[in-house]
Amino acid sequence: MSDLLSVFLRLLLLFKLVAPVTFRHHRYDDLVRTLYKVRNQCPDVTRVYSIGRSVRGRQLYVLEFSDYPGTHEPLEPEFKYVGNMHGNEVLGRELLLQLAEFLCEEFRNQNPRILRLIHDTRIHILPSMNPDGYEVAAAQGPYMSGYLVGRNNANGVDLNRNFPDLNTYFYYNEKYGGPNHHLPLPDNWKSQVEPETRAVIQWIRSFNFVLSANLHGGAVVANYPYDKSLEHRSRSSHHSSNSPTPDDKLFQKLAKVYSYAHGWMYQGWNCGDYFPDGITNGASWYSLSKGMQDFNYLHTNCFEITLELSCNKFPRQEELQREWLGNREALIQFLEQVHQGIKGMVLDENYNNLTGAVISVSGINHDVTPGEQGDYFRLLLPGTYTVTATAPGFDPQTVSVTVGPAEPTLVNFYLKKSKAQVYPMRRTPSGEQAARVKVLSRPSRKKDPGMKKPHRGPA
Repeated sequence: MSDLLSVFLRLLLLFKLVAPVTFRHHRYDDLVRTLYKVRNQCPDVTRVYSIGRSVRGRQLYVLEFSDYPGTHEPLEPEFKYVGNMHGNEVLGRELLLQLAEFLCEEFRNQNPRILRLIHDTRIHILPSMNPDGYEVAAAQGPYMSGYLVGRNNANGVDLNRNFPDLNTYFYYNEKYGGPNHHLPLPDNWKSQVEPETRAVIQWIRSFNFVLSANLHGGAVVANYPYDKSLEHRSRSSHHSSNSPTPDDKLFQKLAKVYSYAHGWMYQGWNCGDYFPDGITNGASWYSLSKGMQDFNYLHTNCFEITLELSCNKFPRQEELQREWLGNREALIQFLEQVHQGIKGMVLDENYNNLTGAVISVSGINHDVTPGEQGDYFRLLLPGTYTVTATAPGFDPQTVSVTVGPAEPTLVNFYLKKSKAQVYPMRRTPSGEQAARVKVLSRPSRKKDPGMKKPHRGPA
């Protein structure tokens, strides 16, 4: 009992200035007004932008929080939340609007935790990926008899079964050899997906996202990849087939962070189902092909999980406050997980960015790449790792790194051009070792190890 009281008092201290949120359902016009209201209340740290349009022409709006909105700052990770992918699963949509209001209000109130989060992270919130489906579901209301009314987009397509299937390629490569990351898309992929899916794919290819969550409804569990099993099956099958990624332990930890910070998800028994610790491997629950979380992991640097947040897909308005209180701390804690593992710059001898570089961790068959500005991010659990940076035409470099439980470890690589490329006729003597380069390795969350970014508080 004392432990529960301690947790309660800690949360009360962290969130003593609670934002005056409005607990109601938001139709499309209300959603847009809410996003711009937050933009107007916190103009120095927010930006509203659109990633595209739905089938019916509705804008897919994103609200960004950053101390420099619209700008990627080197070594500052990109994070995203996506809601309402299924139009009739509405709680995620409302929670993300509440989260936006909360972050703005707490920033204005100078809540140190929120100030630091916005200062150190670029946060993107897409409240509704399927606004057309939502409008159909909202017209029926929370008492609708059709359980799936509004689930799909306006073309009748389930958007979480609409991404290019990269799992099949990965399973083949894993068995016979081939890339383990950034798997290529088919040449005709744009013609094979819906407008909403195409907009999201182009979005996640445009930003070097590190961590993400996709908010759903119909169960209460944190679901992590892979969603598709080796032997793909339908949801109607009761056979369990666990399909872990090379980062399975990390994904389990990320899922538990949300589950145990949630008001009741961690208990396991919810909606007539039981999930130990309130988490599950996607394929172990039921196999799902062409889903978004697997696509994120196999095509980009982003680690995404799926959060099932309510038994009722369309909760009544009077239930929204309880749901917000049950999810608020979990939404913040999961967001904070983007600051773990290692990060750094990959540069050549003249300090130019090497965007074609690859960062590999020994023992984990999943690599990451730097963004356009040469900075990379690799989520890892605490431990000691052997990390290698490679780039075409450069000598690979390897370093041993110790990752702690809190701040990410800064590991910068400075690669030298391969002598074989500079002097193509010169033969390197057998046994000659590549020249060592200086690798910086120390805990830090600053953008530059030698410079401190000035703090920007509320205007």
